Amino acid sequence: MNHDELLMLTFTQAIQMKITMKLFATLIVALLYTLVVQAQEPDMIKDLKKEETTPKSHVTNAFKSSRVINNHSIEFIGKGVLDVRFLHRFGTVNSGIQNLFGLDQANTRIGLDYGLSNRIMFGFGRSNVGKELDGFVKYRPIWQSNDPGGSPVSVVWVSGITVNTAPWAFPDKKNEFNSRLAYFHEIIIGRKFSERFSLQVNPMFVHRNMVPTTDENNLFALGIGSRIKLTKRTAFTLDYQPVLSGRQTGTRDMLAAGFDIETGGHVFQLHFTNATGMNEKAFTTATIDDFWKGDIRFGFNISRVFTVGKKK
Repeated sequence: MNHDELLMLTFTQAIQMKITMKLFATLIVALLYTLVVQAQEPDMIKDLKKEETTPKSHVTNAFKSSRVINNHSIEFIGKGVLDVRFLHRFGTVNSGIQNLFGLDQANTRIGLDYGLSNRIMFGFGRSNVGKELDGFVKYRPIWQSNDPGGSPVSVVWVSGITVNTAPWAFPDKKNEFNSRLAYFHEIIIGRKFSERFSLQVNPMFVHRNMVPTTDENNLFALGIGSRIKLTKRTAFTLDYQPVLSGRQTGTRDMLAAGFDIETGGHVFQLHFTNATGMNEKAFTTATIDDFWKGDIRFGFNISRVFTVGKKK
């Protein structure tokens, strides 16, 4: 077999393989679609009539707040509700009595979140860390339901942007507005397993337009959040964000543990964390303290909600 015949055979095999892969993918999609349709097919007319007259039994209060601690949770604030959020992170506890175990230092973020509906909310805020402005949009296409045929999990999409307004940190590069921007996208998949226990995972992608030469622009992480209800108004929460790829030089994975306390229109979140930053770009790409070596910061989030939309 000469060279031209061998090249033609290889090309033909590649085309056949590509077609086979497309057919295989099509069959998988068709199979999944069939399974979903078959699962929903029994008594479909009856279910449709029922849906017209009674709302789905959506699962609520998987978490006490729209945030686990740092990360977004699968929870939303209600339609027409404004959530005013004050976030504080003090210095490291192991800085000693001279620094009053970190209380002499404080970093803050002030934010406003608003619910357009029970499935869509947005918000923005400003942090003194990096002097960053941030904004996000949050959407829930799938809502956990106890109804027959309902989804066993909630699925939430969050996209956001940050802009650094601090003095320019790259003297060898031109100071352009676009270079100050960073973006993140994440999917949150969570379930309230019982009245006491909820768990979620949130794969996240972060892109920074400008980074030091040794770092990558793109970063992938996998957040894990959980809540264990202790009493009617208190809960233990855990928030962990391991970086899977694109880690910035000298950084650590974000870890936070704390307690939620609900008092009427307020939710107090008291916690210990190794993160200084309080937006997704900051705590995912720029956490430098090691939680397991005692570089732990006490912090709190205060959430106060107001109904500003018209009541039905």
